Amino acid sequence: MASSSSSLLLLLLLLPFTAPSPIKLSLTPTTIHPSPSDPLKTLNHLASLSISRAHHLKSSKSKIPPINTPLYSRSYGGYSISLNFGTPPQTVNLILDTGSSLVWFPCTSNYLCSGCNFPNSDVSNTPKFIPKSSSSSKVIGCQNPKCAWVFGSNIESQCHNCDSRSQNCTQACPPYIIQYGLGSTAGRLLSESLDFPNVTTIPNFLVGCSLFSTRQPEGIAGFGRSSESLPRQSSLKKFSHCLISRRFDDTPVSSELVLDRDSNSGDTKTKGVSYTPFLTNPGTNLVFQDYYYLMLRKIIVGDIDVKVPYSFLAPGADGNSGTIVDSGSTFTFMEEPVFELVAKAFEKQMRNYSIAIDVQNQTGLRPCFDISGEKSVIVPELIFHFKGGAKMELPLSNYFAFLDVGVVCLTIVSNTPAAAGGSRGGGPAIILGNFQQQNFYVEYDLENNRFGFKKQNCA
Repeated sequence: MASSSSSLLLLLLLLPFTAPSPIKLSLTPTTIHPSPSDPLKTLNHLASLSISRAHHLKSSKSKIPPINTPLYSRSYGGYSISLNFGTPPQTVNLILDTGSSLVWFPCTSNYLCSGCNFPNSDVSNTPKFIPKSSSSSKVIGCQNPKCAWVFGSNIESQCHNCDSRSQNCTQACPPYIIQYGLGSTAGRLLSESLDFPNVTTIPNFLVGCSLFSTRQPEGIAGFGRSSESLPRQSSLKKFSHCLISRRFDDTPVSSELVLDRDSNSGDTKTKGVSYTPFLTNPGTNLVFQDYYYLMLRKIIVGDIDVKVPYSFLAPGADGNSGTIVDSGSTFTFMEEPVFELVAKAFEKQMRNYSIAIDVQNQTGLRPCFDISGEKSVIVPELIFHFKGGAKMELPLSNYFAFLDVGVVCLTIVSNTPAAAGGSRGGGPAIILGNFQQQNFYVEYDLENNRFGFKKQNCA
């Protein structure tokens, strides 16, 4: 999950450090928008970003009302929230990510970000956390158990000045370096206060104070399954969101992310929601234990029951294959053999429309169909069937992009046969992205170990 660099580590070491209610946060979509007048480049970028993200995830966290926070669409991939850390509180923006667990943000006035000059964004205006301005900010030490949350149980081997007999070791936890599908970040671990105004304050919250990043203009709110994630540190029983439709811009429209700490809800189900249980990955790879696995039973395209081999649908003893749900991926990813079955099912039922090869080459999406001049267009429905009978019937706008050039493209991505080497890759075989989750109420019921969803207008 993380890779090391001696020069970067040296840079980090030298840089100075000077009965709760439901929490509701605003959630905003983020996507890089290369040019408002060029949707083909936008789709090409999102397709490439989704594949890069998939490569990362596949490589080797009495009734208490919830906390509601706005969830916003941003201009560089995903959905973001604003959180308050420190004493007094400082506001930082973070991308909601269920595919990782560490919560980190741009930190100190010396924060550097390479490759972050995206259109519609100015990294110089990105809020940065200043530890010296917070009385509750503390550097995590090597012997702090939370250091092992990020570095593992063998952390003592990296803390050379702290052996098991040292009772007063002051050595800091090593700098972290985390690689994402697109970009990376590095910094120091801190203990801080997470403040939800007028609701609650969570002290001694583990955060990453990032000093250097590449292509990561805002921080990450890790909502994965590991100990350092926001849900685990906040003792959430469940969290839920409803993602507004993307406009591929920074429109100031938001929906809500709800953080629920109610321990008395028991097995209560949300009205109208279909549920499927989370799976446990049987492999030993700790990276994959961070993900929310689902048991996808079948994929239906129109009147075709796509014959996906079971070996792709369930994670094996080696930890590979299976389906995860990921808020940090834009378009759903499928391993090339699975994708080809789905693509051919669409092509067979849309054979009356010609393939728009030029648009496929420009967007990186396929199949794309030329529908110019058509008065009406018939597109097969797309349905995901999950264990337990939960059926996700996707709205047409969640799996086809309609372009002004009179072309529609399937918004599911895969490796090309050449890139995949003609064989199955490691990690999850299917990654359910946020584009396919638009206008669905989505619930991560952590207490009952299940995933729920229902169609809902999120605007």
